[in-house]
Amino acid sequence: MSRKILIAEDDKDILEILTLYLENDGFEVKKAKNGKEAMKILEKEKIHLIIADIMMPIMNGHELIKKIRKDSNVPIIILSAKNMEEDKVLGLDIGADAYVTKPFKPLEVVANVNAILRRCYQYEEEKLKRKISVSDLEFDEDEYLIKKNGKVVQLTNTELKILVKMMKEPGKTFTKEMLYECINDGYFETDANTIMVHISNIRTKLKSDNDEDYVKTIRGVRIYDRETIKRV
Repeated sequence: MSRKILIAEDDKDILEILTLYLENDGFEVKKAKNGKEAMKILEKEKIHLIIADIMMPIMNGHELIKKIRKDSNVPIIILSAKNMEEDKVLGLDIGADAYVTKPFKPLEVVANVNAILRRCYQYEEEKLKRKISVSDLEFDEDEYLIKKNGKVVQLTNTELKILVKMMKEPGKTFTKEMLYECINDGYFETDANTIMVHISNIRTKLKSDNDEDYVKTIRGVRIYDRETIKRV
């Protein structure tokens, strides 16, 4: 996913050079010449990081940051010609994540952007990796539950284990032995009926009006029926 960077800067040359470097690094860049334009963009766009100059007309960088921090934690880098220690302290105190002074090297700004994005969104990305989605079903490993269209499906622990195993490899067929072994170490001939009861319960709990079955039975494969979850 391409991250969106908003640059609020009234110096056209700086705006263009930063845009060039950031786009070359794979970012999508939105541009504003002052704080007021930046706020309008923020109302319409999902922005992942803001680079803001302090000395801008209409609405300066300090005013912009204060407004943003009323209801957003989006990371902000200040870009300013003010290089006094008190200026840096003020910028960080009102909510900036980093302070880069002018003149600057474009690669320095890009490095700051990448470092802050990694720090701020690492947890979000790791959490996404702990989720499995198939069609409108989602398994959240942290919450240890399955949702359909955002609503929790009430499954027993055994049913959940079976469904998660199938969701990890949608389209694959599973023998009854394979499904049983995901909940127990061994398999016995009499366990086949138990598995079919669990599969039937899963089908019932997932199915709603006009739904097709998420779990399909494929007959005539070896000795045992096989089950597969559809990827729609």
